[in-house]
Amino acid sequence: MEADGDLVARAAAGDEQAFAALLEHYRDRVFRLAVSILGQAFVGEAEEVTQEVFLRVHHALKSFRGESKFGTWLYRVTFNQTINLKSRVRFNAPHVTDDALARQAAADPDALTRLERARRDAVVAECVAELPAIYQSALRLHYWMGESIAEIATLLDVPENTVKSYLFRARQLLQSMLKNRGYDNA
Repeated sequence: MEADGDLVARAAAGDEQAFAALLEHYRDRVFRLAVSILGQAFVGEAEEVTQEVFLRVHHALKSFRGESKFGTWLYRVTFNQTINLKSRVRFNAPHVTDDALARQAAADPDALTRLERARRDAVVAECVAELPAIYQSALRLHYWMGESIAEIATLLDVPENTVKSYLFRARQLLQSMLKNRGYDNA
């Protein structure tokens, strides 16, 4: 692939093929970053954010000064756009209350185990949602999306050791939050 700098310069000059090459190269990463912030239940919204980011970048490309790498700038635009969307709209997955689940008759002997697991998973999701956005992103990228530390560092534009710190702090906070909610071994 052609170097980002050359593609950016050509795209800024109006070369749509160069912009298409940038889009092709970065589309999946931008999408994964958006999903890591919004959560896996909001894939549709992450796709919309991805489209909006590339529209914004296309319009702002002429003003890109090159003071950072193009990928760094793109990820920052993505991060900001996703955080803005998340703050404007309340992102809660649809749920069924525990009372409704308890009223459901079940012949399955493992129903109680599944109910307990579902309750624990819901508490974990609530706790993750209470973490700072950067910790949420690091956790979701690593544990839910299977990204490596190096890839997360690239997506978040931070050193690998910073990603490790984010993950460590996020796990500590989660453990404390879960313990406070009665899940010592979650």
